[in-house]
Amino acid sequence: MTVDPTRAPRMRLSMTGSEKDINAATARQQLRQLDLLFEWARLPQWLVMLAACTVTVLIWQHTSRPLVLSWLGVVCLLTLLRIRVARCYQRSPAEQRLRPRWAALFYLGNAVSGLSMGLVHVLLVPVDTFALQSGAYAVTTGVILCVSIIYAHRFSAFLSFALPSWLPPTLFLLWQDDPTSPYWGLMGITLFSCMLLAAAFINRSARHSQQSDIHNEALLYRLDEARQQAEALNLQLTGEIQHRRQAEQQLRHSHEALEHRVAQRTAELQQIQARLSMALEASALGLWDWDLRTDEVHHSHLQEIFGLPDTRLTMQGGLRPRVHPDDVERVRDALVAHFKHAKPYCVEYRVKHQDGRWVWVEDNGRAIERDSARRALRMIGTRRDITARRHQHDQERLAATVFEATSDGIFILDPQRRILAVNQAFSVITGYAADDVLGKVLASSSTDPDTLTTYARMRTALLSHDRWEGEVQEQRRSGERYPQWLQLTVVRNEAGEITHYVGFFADRTINRQTEEQLRYLTDHDSLTQLANRSLFTRKLNEATGHARIRGHELALLHIDLDRFKNINETLGHLQADALLRQVADRLSKALPDTLILARLSADEFVVVQQDLSRSALAQLASRLLQILGEPIRLGSNDLIISASIGISQFPGEAHNSLQLINQANQAMQHAKHLGGNGFQFYSAELPTRNADRLHLENELRKALADDQLQVHYQPKLHLASNTINSAEALVRWQHPTRGMLLPGEFIAIAEETGLILPLGEQVLRWACAQASQWLQAGPLAVRVAVNLSVQQLRQPHFAALVEDILTDTGLPGHLLELELTESMLLEHSESVADNLAALRQLGVELAVDDFGTGYSSLAYLRRFPIRCLKVDRAFICELDEQPGDTAIVRAIIAMAHSMHLRVVAEGVEKESQLAFLRSQGCDEVQGYLISKPLPADAFTRLLQQWQYHADSASHSSETLL
Repeated sequence: MTVDPTRAPRMRLSMTGSEKDINAATARQQLRQLDLLFEWARLPQWLVMLAACTVTVLIWQHTSRPLVLSWLGVVCLLTLLRIRVARCYQRSPAEQRLRPRWAALFYLGNAVSGLSMGLVHVLLVPVDTFALQSGAYAVTTGVILCVSIIYAHRFSAFLSFALPSWLPPTLFLLWQDDPTSPYWGLMGITLFSCMLLAAAFINRSARHSQQSDIHNEALLYRLDEARQQAEALNLQLTGEIQHRRQAEQQLRHSHEALEHRVAQRTAELQQIQARLSMALEASALGLWDWDLRTDEVHHSHLQEIFGLPDTRLTMQGGLRPRVHPDDVERVRDALVAHFKHAKPYCVEYRVKHQDGRWVWVEDNGRAIERDSARRALRMIGTRRDITARRHQHDQERLAATVFEATSDGIFILDPQRRILAVNQAFSVITGYAADDVLGKVLASSSTDPDTLTTYARMRTALLSHDRWEGEVQEQRRSGERYPQWLQLTVVRNEAGEITHYVGFFADRTINRQTEEQLRYLTDHDSLTQLANRSLFTRKLNEATGHARIRGHELALLHIDLDRFKNINETLGHLQADALLRQVADRLSKALPDTLILARLSADEFVVVQQDLSRSALAQLASRLLQILGEPIRLGSNDLIISASIGISQFPGEAHNSLQLINQANQAMQHAKHLGGNGFQFYSAELPTRNADRLHLENELRKALADDQLQVHYQPKLHLASNTINSAEALVRWQHPTRGMLLPGEFIAIAEETGLILPLGEQVLRWACAQASQWLQAGPLAVRVAVNLSVQQLRQPHFAALVEDILTDTGLPGHLLELELTESMLLEHSESVADNLAALRQLGVELAVDDFGTGYSSLAYLRRFPIRCLKVDRAFICELDEQPGDTAIVRAIIAMAHSMHLRVVAEGVEKESQLAFLRSQGCDEVQGYLISKPLPADAFTRLLQQWQYHADSASHSSETLL
């Protein structure tokens, strides 16, 4: 059989439509069958009800009545429920009756009804009574056969009733021991089999009939639908034929009109094209057509814009490289915005001309062709050279910016001297807003005759010289007079006629005030308003010159506040500045008639008096100290300060102004060295402490580089064993000219200058190396103690430095002891706490030096890993004379031992002191009684002697024993 390929899709569509019709017919048939099942469900249920009543009458006298009544009640209730469900089903809409729950309810009711019949022989009828068995069996079998035949057309409905009704009694009778029961069971099996065959035959016939009905119904429905479609197609065809005839007629009329219109528009376009070509040639506007598929660009006026001949170019190879690098991103963003979001493409940028210069161009364009994905395929636009316009706009913008931003007032007048424009500075200076003066004739607001005369001369000069400038006294809107520097210029056209007047003026008030302020600041301190060093030097030179000529005497008092640096660091710069202002105010009020009062630097003031005796100067200095010592209120705090004053006299000690200043400074430094809050007159016998200190600092730096420092070791005697097993390392400076210097002469300088860090590291390294040598070469292992500076302990990596030194020298940590002061342990610093903890981890012993002399509590003994307390020598040296010191030493030893700390006593120089300390259980002692600090080689010999005596004493003891 041959199938036309053009008709195959139509056949498949037809088959699909038939399947849909069959499915719809099947659904309707199923609904009809379900309707019949619910409608026929009443008769079977009434038959079951009737059978239940009959069986109840038969077995009423032979079985349990409550059981029979319960069974009968269940059957009655089931009958009512099934009738109720059937009514609800019939009242439901058709689309809801096809839901699975209705079929489930029907089959469930069917199964329960059949089971109620099947349980008659199982629960109610006695097995051994043949009469009852036969009667009940006849009734139930008859009802089951009737109901099964009713449901035979629906095999699932038949099984849902037949199986529960036949299966239980048949199996029950087969399993009974009664002789007749097996026969009843065989009879039930036979009847059920016959009924099953009959039901299968009936169901098969009903199913074939049902399928035929479904197909017939579908065919009828399809035939009716095809008839309706044919009628609709006929009507549509008739309408289309009529519409086609009308369209053909309209098309003929439109074609004739269109031909006439095209001819007319062609002529107009030719005229417009001719005009457009002429306009483009005249305007130098370049047209470009960019084919994005081939990247070709057709461009006109290439010579005028780019300096190129009229040739075909590509965007990537010809035009894009000419765009200025700073403008590439802006052009790309404009193109992307146009391609993606259809935003207007209009951008200004720079391109490189063939001669190398940059030309500003303006691009306008639009994508006129896109593909199905909305990607641009073709773009056209215009491009023109806007370099001249751009430069003109820049100049105009610059001029406008200068016009408004300048601090000078600017005004523009017409030939009749009416004000055309003013800038912001004009209003700021004069006080007149622009709206108040525009259109009015420029005239002076001043009533000063000199100013009016100046304006008259100005007009005459402008007519003859086209320019005038000079200073006038003007008046602001508020009435305030101010000096004004005015410049006027005439603007003429090509014919020489005056078109405008341009005026510039500046307020010279601020300039004059600034000049006066600068002159004042040049000679005065901005904080205290006193004379500064520059003015003080000039006035002092003048004063000494006049004093030398006229025979006067001068005295210079150099005043320096005590501990001002601490005040500045504690209270801050603002509070310190307030303090200096109050000090200056007190000095000004106390010395109203002084010759010179000045501030030289941060906290240094100078006073110059004339013709005062030495006693009067002493009284003046005492009065100034008293005035400065009065409480000063700073915010909510009262601060009491003191000062040191140095006094020098001219021409007694000083012969010129420079000597006068230096001598007063030296006397002030001596007063500060004596404790401050006092005054000193200069004399030649005053020590030059500052110069010596600076010189010593420089020499100390050189000493560190030249290895002039040495370490001496003072032994510590262990009282329990009477042996030397530890020593304190003490630094010494072998000065080239001054000889051996003790730490008290240079440690303070090292602390102040920061040299204590390299010095401390060098001493620590030397001490560890020497202790390692004693450990390895003998004669004894010695624990060496080294003093630490607080600056060393503040270093974040100090513990790591100690670890490196121990590793480099090979010294175990327990043979190193670091001595700290109580003040160092009071610092609440994370770096200090971390270093102490890390040192303890290394096994390094920590000792508190000069214990008992601080002002702290003893809380640090619990917070830090301290292992030793060193009693200060101040308590040891007077043990024989001061009972209080005895009690203090005894208390320190007892407290230390209670905390499991070792006690070392310093400064032991007498046998009585040693005996007392030994009696109190002191662990170790050091002092000149044992030995003074020794160089390393001398200390080694001392150890050898102690070792020899110890060995001799041991040998003697063994001989006596």
